[in-house]
Parts: sequence; structure tokens; C-alpha cells
Amino acid sequence: MEGRKVSIMKRVLLLVALVAGISLICAAGAIGGATYYYTSQRGAGCAGCHEMADTVCTVHVSSHRTVGCFDCHSTGLATKLRHVAVHLSGRLPEVIRLRDVNVVEMTAKCQSCHQREYATWSAGPHSATYAQIFTNAQQNAARRLMDDCFRCHGMHFSGPIGEMVQPLSLEGPWRIVRAGFAAEPTMPCQACHWIHREGLPATKPTAHFSVAGARVGESLAFFDRREQMHFAIAELPLPQIFDGPRPVGISPDQRQALCYACHAPRPPEAGSAAARRNWGVQAGSGDDRTPLGVHEGISCFACHSGHGEDTRASCATCHPAMSDCGQAVEKMDTTYANPASKHNIHWVKCEDCHTRGVPKPLHRRSGL
Repeated sequence: MEGRKVSIMKRVLLLVALVAGISLICAAGAIGGATYYYTSQRGAGCAGCHEMADTVCTVHVSSHRTVGCFDCHSTGLATKLRHVAVHLSGRLPEVIRLRDVNVVEMTAKCQSCHQREYATWSAGPHSATYAQIFTNAQQNAARRLMDDCFRCHGMHFSGPIGEMVQPLSLEGPWRIVRAGFAAEPTMPCQACHWIHREGLPATKPTAHFSVAGARVGESLAFFDRREQMHFAIAELPLPQIFDGPRPVGISPDQRQALCYACHAPRPPEAGSAAARRNWGVQAGSGDDRTPLGVHEGISCFACHSGHGEDTRASCATCHPAMSDCGQAVEKMDTTYANPASKHNIHWVKCEDCHTRGVPKPLHRRSGL
């Protein structure tokens, strides 16, 4: 009798395993077939789920209207099963948002169409990884890690700072605890680009144009982690900044609003002269790089390239090969030539080097 029960139990377990196996095969086949269908339809099939309809409609009037959903979005079997489960459960979010892992997957795909931009971004400081930012011993020993770090570094990460790096103290060694994120960029393409925003497909310019006349990219926007949404640069303000009590002249180039979203001055320190006299936020405080001195009033983009932040040969854009005092401007004692120089290129004045008086120009140059 006991042996018969064991035999029946084995048959039941075998039947359950067989049904489960067939179900998984059918599910995989169905999902694979759906993947082929959506790919062949260039993403139009994604709108079959009503919660995706608005997103699909938006991308069809964006600069990526000719790009299929799967050209940018990487969806594995686990992701697809999660989508199906959420759809069938009816627990749908009001707004569909990308998870941090989805952003990581997407960033590498941007280079398929934007090779040059991706290459310059990869070679520049904005491609800094989570390990480079959050395990920096000098930085972490001076200021305690906090959630607000994600405002500029890792704005798509959904968890608190403790789920990314440990320990949360002024003493290390620090380590990245979120699996798979150590070598990923903290400022991916989606940090400054609103991919689904309405706009025209990008075209190659018919002629060269100046930095001042460059068309503002329709996708340029800052992703705000707190609001979980992009803000177009037209909606971002250019701040009023002061040098002591004096208002600083700032270029009207609206693209700078994107820079100021992270490279912003801090309120004056309590007890400082600026705080006591209500002078306002001061140039050079925090991570601000507002030009002063000989460069006051010029745009960030006059020297910095859009993706790589490269400033090589930027001096030659405005200056002659030799300055009026007979020295090569790119070799003067500033941080442009030597990072250790006490003369920061962002706010250097003629008087900083010419302590005995600024010499008169050797000759007059036209167009300067």
C-alpha cells in the first residue's frame, strides 16, 4: 500500500513537472514570437497595451520617430515576464518610468546611431562611473555621502545611497554594494537628453555655424530625480550670481541652464559677509564655474564641447596665436596649462599675473 502511494506521488510530480515545462516552453515561445512581432512592427505593437499607448504616441512625434522600440530598449525574458505580470494584475503605474537597470542597458545602445557623440562623451568627465564617483577617498573623507549626491551623479538610481555604497561615514575604504553598477556611468545620455520629447529628426547642417549660433537641441533637458521627470532647458532658469555685492554678467545662451542644474553655486555660508549683507549666491562657491575676470559674460559652450567637455584649442577660438603681451595664451600660468596653477582659467584677471600693472597692447588687432 505504501509503495503504491509513493508510485502515485511520483506520477503526480512528474505530471506537474511536465505541465510546468510545457507552460514555460509555451511562454518562451509566445514571448519570443511577440518580440519578433514588435520588432517587425517597429514598436507599433507595443501600443496594444493601453498603458503604453501614450508613450508610443509620444515617440512617434519625437526626433526618434524612425527608431523602433527594441532599437533602444533591451528587454530580456525576465523583464518581459514582469511586464506581463504587471499588465495582468491591473496594478499599473500612473506614469511608466524606466528603472535604473533599464537606463544602464539603454546607454550602450545610443552609440549605434550617435557614434561620435558617444565617443567624445566616453572620453570626457561626464562618463565617470559609480566607482570613480562614490569610492573617491579624498572626496568621501571631506564630505559625508548622502542621497542628494544622486541629484547629479546617478539621478536614475531608485534607491537610497546606502544601497549603492558602504560605509556611509568619513572613514573608508568605500565599496560599491549594488551589483553590476561599479563600472556603469553615473551621468548617462538620459541625464541630459529627453529621448521621447517632441521634435524633428536630426539632420546634418548645410553649413558651418558659430558656437553662439548653434541650434539648441530639442532633446536637451535635465532629469530631476525628485520629480522623476525631465525638464526642458527652456524651463530651467539661468541664475543671478554675485561677485561680492556686484551682479555677475552671464551669457544669455540658454544651453547653460543645463550646466547650472549641477554646476551651481551654494548659498553663502552662515556668518560670512555675503550672508550678513544679503549679497546672494557667490560665483565660485559649490561647484560653480561662472566665468569672471577676462572671461566674464561668455558661454560655457564657448570653450567646452557639448559631450566631451573638451577645451583643447578653445583659446584659439577667440584669441590670436600670440597675446598682445607677446605670450602664447595657451601657455600662460593658468589652470588651462597647469591644473596646479593658482590662476583658475574660469576667473583669471590680467592683474593676477601682471601684479605691477597691465602692459599696454603691443599693437591693435582687428576683430577682438
